[in-house]
Amino acid sequence: MATYLIPNALPKLSPMALSVATSVSSPSFAPMASEQRKAVSKKLSAKATKTLSPNPPLTVSSSGTIATNASPSKPLKKVLVPIGFGTEEMEAVIIVDVLRQAGAAVTVASVEPELEIEASGGMKLVADTLINSCSNEVFDLVALPGGMPGSVRLRDCEILRKITSRQAEEKRLYGAICAAPAVTLLPWGLVRRKQTTCHPAFTDKLPTFWAVKSNIQVSGELTTSRGPGTTFGFALALVEQLHGESVAKEVGELLLMDSENDCQRKEEFNKVDWSVDHTPRVLIPIANGSQGIELVTIADILRRAKVDVVIASVEKSLQILASTGTKVVADKLIKEAAESIYDIIILPGGAAADERLSKSRILKKMLKEQDSAKRIYGAVCSSPAVLFKQGLLKDKRATAYPSLETESADEVNAAKVIIDGRLITSKGFYNVIDFTLAIVSKFFGHARARSVAEGLVFEYPRAG
Repeated sequence: MATYLIPNALPKLSPMALSVATSVSSPSFAPMASEQRKAVSKKLSAKATKTLSPNPPLTVSSSGTIATNASPSKPLKKVLVPIGFGTEEMEAVIIVDVLRQAGAAVTVASVEPELEIEASGGMKLVADTLINSCSNEVFDLVALPGGMPGSVRLRDCEILRKITSRQAEEKRLYGAICAAPAVTLLPWGLVRRKQTTCHPAFTDKLPTFWAVKSNIQVSGELTTSRGPGTTFGFALALVEQLHGESVAKEVGELLLMDSENDCQRKEEFNKVDWSVDHTPRVLIPIANGSQGIELVTIADILRRAKVDVVIASVEKSLQILASTGTKVVADKLIKEAAESIYDIIILPGGAAADERLSKSRILKKMLKEQDSAKRIYGAVCSSPAVLFKQGLLKDKRATAYPSLETESADEVNAAKVIIDGRLITSKGFYNVIDFTLAIVSKFFGHARARSVAEGLVFEYPRAG
C-alpha cells in the first residue's frame, strides 16, 4: 500500500531524518510556529545524541570542522579509508558514512599528490589528508574501497602498503572490497591462508582453495566483500567488529537495512511512459548537509546505466560538505545548470540540506517548470519535504524516511520506492539502490536495470 504525504499535514521527524552525524536547525516541513520548531529541534537533537550510544555521532560545524563529544576515558575507534584516482565512489562514501554514524573517527586519506580525486564513476571526492601524514598513526581499522584503477593506485602506494602490512602483523582489523582484495591485498601477501571474497570479475585472481563467493567474508582480522551493492553489509560487519553487535544493529535499522524483507521493492500508480529519444539528462542538486550515501549512490548507478548526470551545488562554491563530513565537488553551480533542461531532477536527502535547497530560488523555479512541463522529479529520505513545501506532492502518492511520513495505517507496509506518474520517491539510505534502479528501469527497461544490478553485485528480481 502507498503512503500518502498529505498537504498541510505535519509529519513526525526522526533523529536519522535529521542526519544524526550533522548538526541541523529545524524540520523542513511547514507550517510550524517558531517556538514549536525550536522545541522540536531541541528534542530531536537530544535524541540524536543518544542514537548510537556509546559512541556519539560526529557534528559538522558551520565552518566545516568535524567534532565529537566523546568521553576522554573512551577514545574513538580510529579508521583509515584511503582513496585514489578511480576509487569506487559508492564503496568509499558508504564505508566512511556508516562508520562515522557508528561513532568512529574516520580519516579519508588520498594516495595521490593532491586531496581531490576523481572516482571511477566521475564523482569528485576530497580527502581529509594525504596518506603520508598517516604513516606513523595507529588505526583500529584500515578499510580499502575498490574500483579500477583505484585498487591499482592503492596497491602502488608504498606508504599504504606499509600501514596495512603493519596492521595485519599486529593483528588489528583490516578490510577490502570489490577489486581491492585481489588487486591490492593479494600482491601484498595479506590474504595468505585466509578465505577471501571479491568482485566476481576478479575472483579468478584469488588462490582457488581460499576463494569464496559469499557477499561478506570475515577471516580473523581480515574482512572482504564483493562490490558496491554489498558495501552496506561490509560496512556493518566492520562496525560490529569495532563497536559490537548492538551498535551494528542500531545503525542497520537507521539505514533501513532491516526493511529488506518487510516490504515490496516498489509500487507504481498512474503509470506513464518515461522513455526518451535521447540520452536521459538528470540533475542532482546538492547543498551542505546533503546525504553523502544518497547523492553518491544515485549518481554512480545512473552513470553506470549511461545516463547523463549533472551534480549542481546550490551553494556559492562547487565543494560541499555532506552530512557526515564527506567532501564532494559538484559539476556545476545551480545557476549554470539551470541553463539546461533535464528529463528528471532528483533531490537526495539530508535535513540540513533540505532547508538550503528550499531557499534556492533557482531550484524552486526549476522544480515548478519541471512540474508544469510534465517532466519527472523525485526525492528520497527527508527531501520529499522540499517538494511538499512547493505543493509538488499534492494529490500524489509518495513515501519518505519512515518517521517523516504522515500517520497512516498504510505506512508500515509502504513500498521502498513509490512511483506516481512522473513522481518517484523513496525511504532513502539502503533503499536508494532500489530507487535508482527503478529510474533505470523506467528509462531503459528492466533488463538494463538488472544488468546494472549485476555489476553492483546487488540482488535484483529477474522479472520487472
